Order: sequence, then structure tokens, then C-alpha cells
Amino acid sequence: MSGEVSGHAIHPGRPWPMGATFDGDGVNFAVFSAHARALDLCLFAPDGRKELARIPLTERDGDIWHVHVGGLTPGTLYGFRAHGPYQPEAGHRFNPAKLLIDPYARQLSGRLKWSDALMGYKIGSPRADLSYDTRDSAFAVPKSVVVDPSFNWGNDAPPEVPLNATVFYEAHVKGLTAQHPGVEPGLRGSYLGLASDRVLEHLTKLGVTSIELLPVQAFVDDRFLIAKGLRNYWGYQTIGFFAPEPRYMSRGAIWEFQSMVRRFHAAGIEVILDVVYNHTGEGDAMGPTLSFRGLDNRSYYRLTEGGRHYVNDTGTGNTLNLTHPMVLRMVMDSLRYWVEVMHVDGFRFDLCSVLGREPHGFDPNGGFFDAIRQDPVLNRVKLVAEPWDIGPGGYQLGGYPHPFLEWNDKYRDGMRRFWRGDAGMTSELARRLLGSAEQFDHSSRAATSSVNFLTAHDGFTLADLVSFSVKRNLANGEDNRDGHDDNHSDNLGVEGPTKDAAVLAARALRRRNMLATLMLSQGVPMILAGDEIGNSQGGNNNAYAQDNDTGWVNWDGADMAMASFVGRLVALRRAYPVLRQRRFLHARNRASDGLPDVIWRRADGKTPSPGDWHDPAFRCLCVELRMAAEGEDQGETPVFAVLNAGPAMPLTLPDTAPAWRMVLDTTRPTAPHLPAKPGLEAPAHSVLVFVPAASPNPLPGGKP
Repeated sequence: MSGEVSGHAIHPGRPWPMGATFDGDGVNFAVFSAHARALDLCLFAPDGRKELARIPLTERDGDIWHVHVGGLTPGTLYGFRAHGPYQPEAGHRFNPAKLLIDPYARQLSGRLKWSDALMGYKIGSPRADLSYDTRDSAFAVPKSVVVDPSFNWGNDAPPEVPLNATVFYEAHVKGLTAQHPGVEPGLRGSYLGLASDRVLEHLTKLGVTSIELLPVQAFVDDRFLIAKGLRNYWGYQTIGFFAPEPRYMSRGAIWEFQSMVRRFHAAGIEVILDVVYNHTGEGDAMGPTLSFRGLDNRSYYRLTEGGRHYVNDTGTGNTLNLTHPMVLRMVMDSLRYWVEVMHVDGFRFDLCSVLGREPHGFDPNGGFFDAIRQDPVLNRVKLVAEPWDIGPGGYQLGGYPHPFLEWNDKYRDGMRRFWRGDAGMTSELARRLLGSAEQFDHSSRAATSSVNFLTAHDGFTLADLVSFSVKRNLANGEDNRDGHDDNHSDNLGVEGPTKDAAVLAARALRRRNMLATLMLSQGVPMILAGDEIGNSQGGNNNAYAQDNDTGWVNWDGADMAMASFVGRLVALRRAYPVLRQRRFLHARNRASDGLPDVIWRRADGKTPSPGDWHDPAFRCLCVELRMAAEGEDQGETPVFAVLNAGPAMPLTLPDTAPAWRMVLDTTRPTAPHLPAKPGLEAPAHSVLVFVPAASPNPLPGGKP
């Protein structure tokens, strides 16, 4: 087809690249639909309100429809309309009255306006979703934007942080900056604000190597939340897999995200994105028609009962169909786009078990994993799986292929229970300290496969973990039914806020002990933003809808002493490689000195007996760490650590060094290095760390 529409020259164009591509003469549009009978490209006025032109896409290569429109430039607003059968019982939900977002849109303009016109069916009809609605939804749908993504990256280069040196910091773009006193008011809550000098300075002092951002791909606010006066704060309702979320832009341009990444890289910090490819924001059969559903419902989603209903392994109403080659291609194209064009350094995959589901169930050698591991762009970035979903057989901790890392919830729960004082948890502590080998030591995987965390966005903050015994989620409007009930938390004597000095001191010590354990554990540690300054969510352990003071990090009265302590912990971990090994430790004898690479001890210096490991009162565990017997490093400094969740106990240091020097005591967090003296004691509820007295001191200022 060639011709002219509204003064624009129309040419067939080409089927690649997907989406809208500006070439200097105009814009090429390419969009996938296997079952549509016809597709229209709709062009809009700059304010997005008036539809200026409707151009049929008459050219089709396979299932990719395309057209070239001359004279169009970056900034053009557009969308699609798809014609085809409206047969929900067969999986088809075409409705040309509904404007559709381009799945490959690089930017979105305008916010979703909830209206019954967004539905492909008539709300209130006795035929439910089998009915048909003819109202035009264009006024309510964000418009896709033609962009020129070129950016002056200068000498930008990814920091390339090795896994055994990585420290993740999970953060929310708005939450970390909305109340930060050092961020310019006009930039708070934005990409540019996140990369401001004061935030970068804080993260650098902590020793963070990789900031992991909650979803920043364009998402929607659920209708039921808007009705309650709430919003989708976390962002796990993606509607645009290529577009940065507009609400975090202060200038309305994608260069803001790119500038943020460049500034993080200049500070030596990687940018990791939490991405949601398991479902979209279109919900279940009664949800809106915004993009994928209207373009080709039967291809994009996993359907059941003949096609009318959606497989719901995600708990959000729908599940993307990654077994379809074009849907898998979209996901892979999206990932590559964020790496190659936006320069991000890796991804954390929400509900990653969904992505590995084949017709026969979860498969670590399924199409998604095969595609990502062979990809020359993606197989060199950090890949982190949330190793579960709510479908059958969805819990797959330890079941992912190299090079995936995995969030280790067994670590989270085990550490919480040990430090709470639960009986019989010392053997669990030992397993988690050594990288959860029973889960990950197979298929040549490394000890860095385990991402160890105490808290994450989903659940209590660290301060709330030691301040509340029960959740406080009433503000979410679900009568406190939402969120986990079994949090393994402990209020240490008073529920919620208190001015009791003894309780506050006990809470601070518990937090220090847990953070110290995190940094002493094999694997890759992750810190939740705000935990280092004592941030509280008032006991809310599911702040997904709290885009307010509850969900935001509170910098007023920040516990900067705790932040300094965390910085010292990270420095300690960095200084002693035995704390962050790639190889698992299995107490095998080393060729160089005949000593095992890990030696467990009681406080009296003796080796724990089988009875000790099962003794509910055994709550003081000591461990001596060396480099793994395989590939040992002759120049390492061994570390002796004491983790005492019980009362004070006399301590006998190992005789494997002539003398020892204490480099950490959580009961005295600012104490300098001290020579170990006779009559030493492991204080109640403490973590101690010793190194040989003759070893070099790589820590600045002689402090841990």
C-alpha cells in the first residue's frame, strides 16, 4: 500500500524492528497479531485528546503488521485498534472501539483514566464478559509515544561487579527520595532525584554495589485501589515492558532514566530492575482491554476452559504465555532494550517460576531459560529469580539453572527465627551461613547463587520486625486480611513504638546482630532500603498500596549510627574474602595446612556433638572459616565468628592461630580492634568476629 493520509505519505514499511521506529523520513510501525482480521494505526494530537488520523495496516509479513508514515517525528502520539472476532469463549476479545497501547512503546503519555469504556464488555450485563461494549476508550488510555532513544552516554561503562563482591540494595524510586532532605523538592520521587548527590553519597558510604529498583516499567493503578483512594505503589501491574514509568519523570522524557543510570555507574553502582513478565495489568476476564488482550488475547495469555478464562499462576488474574514464540520474543526484546539502550546491569524476575512453565510444568530447561542463557547480551548481566509462584509445583528454590541467582526465603525465615530465640534453630543457622548448599550446590552452581535477605519490600521492615508481633495492615482497606501472618517477628516486650530505653536498646542490638549475620554469610547479601536507618512502616507488612508516609522511607530522625555500622559490616565483608566465596564449604581438609575449610565449635572450643545440634538450648554457635579446600588461596586471612542468641558464655578461642584480634562486637558497635585477652566472654545476644592478630588490617581506622 502506498498513498497519503492527512498529508502523510503512506508506504508499506517493514516488519522490523517491532514498535515505532523513527528513521529521519518518518516512522515505521510494526505490531504483532496472529488472529486479527485488520489493524488500524491511530494518530493523536499532542495533548492526546483528539484522534487526527486512522491508518489501516494492510501490509503483513506472517503475523507482523506494518506501515511507514512519512513526516512523523519523535513526540508523535499513537495507538492501535484491532478488528477480529469477539468470542471470549474461544479466547478472542477483539474490539476496535478500544484504543490499544503498543506492546513495544518506548514511552507512554498520560495516565490511565478508569472508566467502564475501558472494558470490552458491558458492565452490568447479564452476559458478563460475553457481552460487547461499543464505547470508544481513547480518552481513557495512555498514548504510545514515538521516541528517539539516542543519548549521550559519554564514557559510561557498567561497573562489572563480581558476584562475590556484590551487595544488593532493594529500593523504590519514589520511596527512597520522597522525603529525603538532601534531594531538591522538585526532584523528589523521580529518577533524577534518585541519582542526586546526597543519595549517591549515602549508598557509597554504605558500600552498596548494586541498587535493585522495584518495577519501573510502565504500570497501572488498579481500579479497586483508586476507589479506595489508594494507588499501586510497588508497581507490579505492568502495561508497557519497554517504557519507563512516567510518574517518576520530572521532565517527561526517557533521558531522565538514562541520566540516572549514567550517574549510578559513575559512582560505581550497578542498576538492577525488578521486572514483571509473568502477567500484565489487564487482570482477569473482567479486566480492561488496554493492549495485549485487544491485540491478540489468545496468543499473549495462557487460557483455560476453551479460552474464556485465564490461567492464574500469578494471583493477579492472568499469566503471560511465554511458550508462544512472539510473546517470548517480546520479553527478550524488552530485556535487551533495557540493557543495550538504557544500560541497566541486570534483572530480578518477579514470580520467575511462571516464566519457566511449559505444558508439563516448571522446566529449568524451558524456552525462556534457554533463550536467555544463549543470548549474547543477556547472558552477561546479573539475573535474579524470585523462585516461586502460586501455581502447582511453583516453589522451586534451588531449581534454577546457572547463571540465575535466587532469592532465598529459607535464609530469611531461618535467620529471623534464630535471632528471635526459637528452639532448635542452630543447625538451620549453620546451613544458611554456608550458602544453603543443600539447595544450591549442584550442577556446578556457585555459593553466590543464594541471595540472602532478612527483609524485602514484601513484609516487615527490619525495624518493624523487632517492634511488632502482629501486622498492622488496616490502611490497605482489606480488614487486615492481606499480608503474611507468620512473620517470625518479635516486639521485644512492647508492641509498636516505645520510649522505653531498655527495649529500644534491645531492638537496636537485635537489628545489628541480624545485619552482621547477613554480612557473614556465604552468598550475595541484599539490604532493604531504609533498614540501615531504622525505617518503619508502622507495622504494615504489605505496603503495596501505600504511596504515602507509610511506604516512603522516613529520613526524619534517621538512625545514622546504624547506617555507619552497616557501612562497617560491608567493609568487613569486603576486607576478608573468606566471607564471600564462590565455592561451597564442606569441611574438607586443605592441602596447604591440613585444616578443614570450615570448623564448627561451641563456645568452650569443643566440636559440637550430634546431640548439641539437636539441643534446644544450643544457641551459641562458633565457626572458623578458611578458603575452600578446592582452589584455596594461600594468602587468605581466616575468620572466627561467634553468633550467640542466648545468655553470656565464657569463650575459648581456637588454637589454630597464636593470637586473635577482635574486629567486631555488636554489643559495642563502635569499638576499635582489640587484642583478645584471657577470660574472654561472648556477651548475651551478640555477634563477635576475630582474625589472627598477626594478619594485616585492611579496614580503615582500625574499626570494623
